Amino acid sequence: MKVVIIGGSGLIGSKLVTRLGEQGHEAVPASPESGVNTLTGQGLADVLAGAAVVVDVSNSPSFEDAAVLKFFETSTANLLAAEAAAGVGHHVALSVVGSDRAPDSGYLRAKVAQEKLIRDSSIPYSIVRATQFFEFLTRIADAATDGNTVRIAPALFQPIAAEDDAKAVGERDRRDRGATAVSL
Repeated sequence: MKVVIIGGSGLIGSKLVTRLGEQGHEAVPASPESGVNTLTGQGLADVLAGAAVVVDVSNSPSFEDAAVLKFFETSTANLLAAEAAAGVGHHVALSVVGSDRAPDSGYLRAKVAQEKLIRDSSIPYSIVRATQFFEFLTRIADAATDGNTVRIAPALFQPIAAEDDAKAVGERDRRDRGATAVSL
């Protein structure tokens, strides 16, 4: 089965491409580096030809509120339109646990907007929500550091390894194939 991974050269995408290839799928990584740009639509029709499933693990190059919202809305709308035109049977998207409960975060508002576009589309879908990745802990601490002080909210969170996340996204595809709507 041909599976196109949008963001296929990134942290999760590259692991997913390997994992799906090992399972016997034709796993096709798609990113601006490979000539596929979801913001402009460049290369989408070609890469989606014959695809049964599209997995979107892409991420915004900017985390500024307006830019991240524009990225997810534009990218997702272009991708879903191209999937419908190509007859793709299932859309899988990686999102964030609790995104709908943190309206003050521009990034999480953008993920909620992305999820709404997916739910409102005609493409059967799965939305897989994950926690932060262990691989991002240093970046999280750096962003919360002011001088010699690290300020982090007094909240518990349970990070996941990127490899485990890629495994969950790949398994989700197999379990939900043919479903009309699956929202996690």
